[in-house]
Amino acid sequence: MTLRVAIVGSGPAGIYTADALTKQAGPDVEVDVLERLPTPYGLVRYGVAPDHTSIKSIARYLRQVLERPAVRFLGGVELGADVSAAELREHYDAVVYCTGATVDRRLGIPGEDLPGSAAATDFVNWYCGHPDVPAGAFTLDAEEVAVIGVGNVAVDVARILARSADELRRTDVPEPVLERLAASRVRTIHVIGRRGPEHAKFTTKELRELGELGNADVLTHQGEVKVDDVTSLSRQARGNVEVLQAWASRVPEGRPRRLELRFWLRPVEILGDGRVEAVRLERTHLADGRLVGTGEFETIPVQLVLRSVGYRSVPLPGVPFDAATNTVPNEAGRVVRKGPEDRYGTADDGAAAEYVAGWLKRGPTGVIGTNKSDAAETVRTLLADLAGRPTGDRPRLDDLLARRGIRPITYDEWLAIEAAEAALAARLGRGERVKLPDRAALLEACGRAEDHG
Repeated sequence: MTLRVAIVGSGPAGIYTADALTKQAGPDVEVDVLERLPTPYGLVRYGVAPDHTSIKSIARYLRQVLERPAVRFLGGVELGADVSAAELREHYDAVVYCTGATVDRRLGIPGEDLPGSAAATDFVNWYCGHPDVPAGAFTLDAEEVAVIGVGNVAVDVARILARSADELRRTDVPEPVLERLAASRVRTIHVIGRRGPEHAKFTTKELRELGELGNADVLTHQGEVKVDDVTSLSRQARGNVEVLQAWASRVPEGRPRRLELRFWLRPVEILGDGRVEAVRLERTHLADGRLVGTGEFETIPVQLVLRSVGYRSVPLPGVPFDAATNTVPNEAGRVVRKGPEDRYGTADDGAAAEYVAGWLKRGPTGVIGTNKSDAAETVRTLLADLAGRPTGDRPRLDDLLARRGIRPITYDEWLAIEAAEAALAARLGRGERVKLPDRAALLEACGRAEDHG
């Protein structure tokens, strides 16, 4: 019998899971990849900065997986709203949850909810054209911006804010977003880290790219990038420190924008009367390995604060969730369901076994490629669990969805969206692709205008 597996989420973790399944299980597997959006690729489409075309090339490999005969893409199907976890377990031999880490961690400081304070995730989704974030979500009328965090996402956000619209014109940024970037009043961007430059999470390659911006003077403060013993650092940390120390001696050249990377400062309050007007920071240092405040404060006038201090996963309806780690409890990818029988993902009632892969499994660590080995581990666990177990004699999900009037977006319809984005780019003279700006445009491109509204 053929093993039938549902994968929830079509980002890198989900498609790498489909990849491992079709390779390890051979011809005796059918894989349905369920995605709540009309479009696949998750973080690759909606999280990678538009000017990083080399990373976005990963989509070409993911595409090859979706085009395998054993794999189906079912877009526009949302777990919890359209189908429950229990129903998936009735219709498949195994279910793998791969929904990633979709929201930012909070700072937990006063003023964080003021207008003008936002999650970097929302800003990234905005400039990447995510259909959940309208093109009008951000109006860049702030002259000074604080980006809280010193990871690659913070660097991406700062770089997009610092670039000119002309530099972004050849990317796939939606046209309404590009218009707002062109009208941006941003002049100064402060990237703020609680710890020192040796603790920053960005890669040296990303950092060097930042320093080569033609539209912004990129600077650091000499006292904040001083490190006593560079030789004891890892290769990446040493590379970062060397780049940052070199920038401290730069003389501003009067470029349109200024980007400052600040260290040993932690936000303690976002200030403003009705909206963001400033961020108050406390100088920090390490004492016995712990980060502590010095009691010395600095207030920077800013009108926009974007927090980028880490991602976290959110619970899925009907799926176990560990609020302490923000992951689905699992053993080598096998979902742990602790109930009266203290049983695991494989149920005694004949329902499907449950598994998890990606950030939902291990937390938001590693790079996109890390999901490949992670997914392979989950698939090995899945196949070992189901070896010798009867499979395939289950009702089809298609029938359940049809009874509910739900028509999933097919892979061919996704290709129609791609074609519409390529045609739009050609009309605008803007490179290979320009993303359609909202869900209505996506549905119209695949002939589903009637599904919207």
